[in-house]
Amino acid sequence: MSLDTLPGVARQRRHTPPRSWRSTLDLKAMPYALVSPYFLLFAAFGLFPLAFTLWYSLYDYDLAGTVKWAGLGNYAKLLADEDFWNAVANTVGMFFLATVPQLLLALLLANALNKRLRLRLAIRMSVLLPLVTSVVAVAVVFTQLYARDWGLANWVLSWFGVDRLNWRAERIPSWIAIATMVDWRWTGYNAIIFLAGMQTIPRDLYEAAAIDGASRRRQFWQITLPMLRPTMIFVVLNSTIGGLTLFSEPTTFYNGNVDGGSQGQFQTVAMFIVKQGFREFDYGYAAAAAWLLFLLILIGALINFLLVRGRR
Repeated sequence: MSLDTLPGVARQRRHTPPRSWRSTLDLKAMPYALVSPYFLLFAAFGLFPLAFTLWYSLYDYDLAGTVKWAGLGNYAKLLADEDFWNAVANTVGMFFLATVPQLLLALLLANALNKRLRLRLAIRMSVLLPLVTSVVAVAVVFTQLYARDWGLANWVLSWFGVDRLNWRAERIPSWIAIATMVDWRWTGYNAIIFLAGMQTIPRDLYEAAAIDGASRRRQFWQITLPMLRPTMIFVVLNSTIGGLTLFSEPTTFYNGNVDGGSQGQFQTVAMFIVKQGFREFDYGYAAAAAWLLFLLILIGALINFLLVRGRR
């Protein structure tokens, strides 16, 4: 006996009024209307600048307003530019020096904050203080720390018999100095994201592991890290984008100059783009460099995503 043969059901269906076109429109179109502001803003401030920069990169465009078709000439010139490849090497080098220790420290800090502590909320909020500190203030402090004649870093190195380093004039020391600035500012931010991911892991897993005799270290490796993989993918991608577009820290480290040192020893690709566009006024060349930076970010993000996603 089907439901349609029941008198009550048949009467209810017979007297149900048909949906109007307005209610159908509300059900089908309203969700798209509610999420449309995000896509409109993304199209205006994301897709349009990308397309406009791509159009710029195909022309010789200078401050005087001269527009001349160049095709792929800017890209060919850029690929043969030693200054550009020097900026790429600096960017990748500082990215590895800053990002790898930063993520490890953030993971360990998040694991410590996930335990029961006194004043737990205050301690968790305190790790975000470097993030709200002005970049200029951070640069002033770290410039003093890495000063050649009276800096704290050289003073500590002198205990071990190491000669004073000129942190701005030498390539690797300048990378290390800038990497510590980046780590000090962003480690707490990534730690809070890791902490949020850790708090979504069911406590029953840890209790069951503890009953089976698993130590806290084994629980961290066997439970926390595997369950934290989606959060790690997000943090790694976010750190890759931020590390390859590094601009504020190296610029302020050299008193606001985008040259990146006397010989460009710590000039990043972002600094190279600003120099070409707003000091040399070669907008087409700067746009081509911006698009190559975009491709570099895509490659770096894809590699990191595959490494984190494929880790077992």
